[in-house]
Amino acid sequence: MEQTREEHNGAAPAAVYDRIGIGYKNVRRPDPRLAALIRQALGGARTVVNVGAGTGSYEPQDAEVTAVDPSQVMLDQHPGPRKVKAGAEQLPFEDGAFDAAMAVLTVHHWTDPHRGLAELRRVSRRQAVFTWDPAHRPELWVVDEYLPEIRQVDHSRFTPLAEVVEALDAHTVLPFPVPHDFTDGFQTAHWRRPEAYLDPVVRAASSTFATLPASVVEPAMERLRADLESGAWQRRHARLLEQESVDYGYRLVVAGQS
Repeated sequence: MEQTREEHNGAAPAAVYDRIGIGYKNVRRPDPRLAALIRQALGGARTVVNVGAGTGSYEPQDAEVTAVDPSQVMLDQHPGPRKVKAGAEQLPFEDGAFDAAMAVLTVHHWTDPHRGLAELRRVSRRQAVFTWDPAHRPELWVVDEYLPEIRQVDHSRFTPLAEVVEALDAHTVLPFPVPHDFTDGFQTAHWRRPEAYLDPVVRAASSTFATLPASVVEPAMERLRADLESGAWQRRHARLLEQESVDYGYRLVVAGQS
């Protein structure tokens, strides 16, 4: 298949990732443990469409992958030969065009998640969607102790897990506890490495952090810095520092047939 970069009138807004996407792949490095889970969920698919593909994280190396993203900045960083600029809500493919569809931490960016999930089902025979359950507890300590504003932003964006499961008519929901040395620097990745949140480059790779104004984020990070320097954070989280992984509500939702 020839390289394609199609403009599509139904593309979802790409403003956030056009702004934060430069250098994104340096912080968001795919973790092999999550990659293995997603690869297994794809059921050996030969052709895969990755919706909200970004820089191509977690795409199976042994499949023919078509990357779809509304942001040209992200597509320019994608290494694959098959790239389509489009939004999830109106995929420019025929019914059943792919063996499988995948979507990794992207549904919350779609303008119409239910329509986008219906499109995944339309163009593929199997679907694997990695998302976050906003109803899950415990919360990440950054939210609870320093930036409760994140709670409001994330709860307004993320589709409840039950709705994702229903929309896909999913048959399997797999939990993914986040390892302490997780390499993909999304918001929760650094739960046992608190100093990472002080790095503006790390924060810039999280769409939630990037959404909040500096007037909110910077004072919160100064409080975190002070707590780390005084040892207050370490005392509060002594038990957390002993854990290898924590379930913060990330789920892989699997639907369709192999």
